[in-house]
This record gives sequence, C-alpha cells and structure tokens, in this order.
Amino acid sequence: MIGSLRGSIVEKQAGALLIDCGGVGYEVATPMSTFLNLPPVGGEVTLLTHLVVGQDNNQSLYGFRTSLEKQLFRSLLKVSGVGAKMALAILSAMSVGDFSRCVTYGDTASLTRIPGVGKKTAERLVVEMRDRVGAIGDAVAPETGVRPAVDPGPRQEAMDALVALGYKPAEIGKLVDTLDTDGKTAEDIIRGALKRVAEAAG
Repeated sequence: MIGSLRGSIVEKQAGALLIDCGGVGYEVATPMSTFLNLPPVGGEVTLLTHLVVGQDNNQSLYGFRTSLEKQLFRSLLKVSGVGAKMALAILSAMSVGDFSRCVTYGDTASLTRIPGVGKKTAERLVVEMRDRVGAIGDAVAPETGVRPAVDPGPRQEAMDALVALGYKPAEIGKLVDTLDTDGKTAEDIIRGALKRVAEAAG
C-alpha cells in the first residue's frame, strides 16, 4: 500500500497530477480542496495517498493534503453506492468540517447541491456516516484552529441559533429543509422554523 508521496509536480490539471518521485512518475487524483492548495508545476509536494483497486484490477491513486481529508475519503468509500468519484466530488465541494456539520444536522439540502448526490444518496450519507464523522469532527477544530461551518450565511446562523435554544441538530436540519430560505435573513429563517414548530404542536 502506498501511504504517501513526496516529489515534484510534473503535470497539473484540475484534479489530476503527475508527480515525479525519484524518477518514477505517479498519476494521482485529488479533490479540489487539495488541488487548489498545491504549488505550481516544478514545485515539491507531499501528499497522503490511498490506493483503490477496481473490480477489473485497475489501480487508481488518490492524494490528500491532510489526514482528515484522507480519513473522510476512506469512510465515504464504505457508504453503499458511494465510489471514489463521488467521494472526490464531496471533498471538492465542502471541507471536512462542513461535511461533518451536514451529517450532524441532517442537512441533506446542502449535500444534494453536490454534483451527483441525489436526495436518496444524501439521506444515506447522513444515516451511514453519523457514527463515523464523530471522531473526524472532533479532530477538525484542533487541526484548523477554527470551528467548521457548513454555510456561514443566514441558513447556518439560524440553525446554530435554534440548536442553542435546545433543539436537536438532526431535527433542525429536517425542519429548515422544509422552509424556503433563499434570500432570507437568519431571523426570517428562525421565525419560520419556530412557526412550523408551533403549528406542529398545535
């Protein structure tokens, strides 16, 4: 198993690299979260890697800038119906912390915005990854020094506020998914959510 690579970048194009390691060139696929932080062609790079062997015995090497990205990629591959292509799409669309928050809140709406992720897949990700993202999410803050957020805009502000009021994250995610949040302020979303709660209770 190839666990990591260190070498110079020979070729570089969106999501794909050719890395020269002591005269041997390795083709490596990366999520955009890693790709956008790489040096230019000719620069030296160190990547943590994961080797995937397909049913036809084809071998594909995937590279990641951080151990958390690699850990999440490996966990995603264990989810039914999620392959390497979709796992890369998820990591390209959101950070590890973002994904962890999506799962914690049951925020399937944010997940379905990722190309290739439909509603059923998003629901499956929330269910099957809930136990797995715990350790990943706990590790995010110490590594980055900041608290991750799925969406720093009004939607996430409203969800955080509702959790602070005592509502469970998974319940809030489902509740906010039923609201039209486009163009709304955090206060509008909170009022709408509380109104739905009151209507359900009445």
